Amino acid sequence: MSEELLQGTAANEAAEGGTTETMADLEEHFDDANPWNLVASYKEKGTVLPVKVEGIVNGGAIAMVEGLRGFIPASRLSLSYIEDLETYLLKDIEVKVIEVDQANERLILSAREILKEQEKKAMEERIANVKIGSVVNGTVESLQNYGAFVRLEDGLSGLVHVSQISQKRVKSPKDVLKEGDEVKVKIIGLKDGKISLSMKALEEVKEEPVEKVHIPKSESIGTSLGDLFKGIKLD
Repeated sequence: MSEELLQGTAANEAAEGGTTETMADLEEHFDDANPWNLVASYKEKGTVLPVKVEGIVNGGAIAMVEGLRGFIPASRLSLSYIEDLETYLLKDIEVKVIEVDQANERLILSAREILKEQEKKAMEERIANVKIGSVVNGTVESLQNYGAFVRLEDGLSGLVHVSQISQKRVKSPKDVLKEGDEVKVKIIGLKDGKISLSMKALEEVKEEPVEKVHIPKSESIGTSLGDLFKGIKLD
């Protein structure tokens, strides 16, 4: 807006008895109404924006924010690889503004950061429900020299240290386990979000048989000695 028009608007409001606005006030008002300034403020504040995917293009999706065409790269639509981008067409999602370039009319949006926050929160809630001492089923997902990582039924993962695999000495987890094995484990520890598991704790403790030693009675000992000297003649 030209300076003359701004001054005229302010003068008209003053003549009509309305609230007098300075030219600086008017300029600030028009700056706030600029959609590029709005999306820039969204980026600065990390504002979560609900949008609808209105188009699919090469390498991503299109969504409108404050009347501006925003681009969401395919890598920022999800936490995992998307086989078919068309499945996102007309889908309602939440995004954040991550890049604003008014000069080149470039507005980049992302859902990935929001999805990461949601996944982290869900993980923290599941870990909070872990109970030490509980017995659960799981699947061996990877083997290392120091132990086996097991995927539990609730989606969490824990480590069975090599020393917790069996009561018998295990030199390497690969000697007794393989990826994909279904196992039953006991939760024995939780620290800094890491779950410690044990298979050994579920094995039955086999007691060594106790050898019974027969101790003869004193009379028997005497009799035995008598038997030894029996038939021996002493001069």
